Amino acid sequence: MNAQRIAITIPTDIVVWIDNVSKRSGMSRSGFIAKMLIEKISEQKKQEIKQAYDSVFSDESVCREQLETSAWLENCGNDEGQEW
Repeated sequence: MNAQRIAITIPTDIVVWIDNVSKRSGMSRSGFIAKMLIEKISEQKKQEIKQAYDSVFSDESVCREQLETSAWLENCGNDEGQEW
């Protein structure tokens, strides 16, 4: 992973906490902060995807279409070579 050096301002009590936790974890301050940011960004991306799906499937016409398609597929049978 490529890295870039940046400068940020963080409240002193947060820096003390980060230093304590990173030392107990055997990580550098920078590594610990990067790991926390990666985890938070990953959670945010998952939440955004969930919100997009929820938005699409909150549309009644989409829900109805999905239910109709699902019912149709269930009634298709299971002929040789057409395992759904």
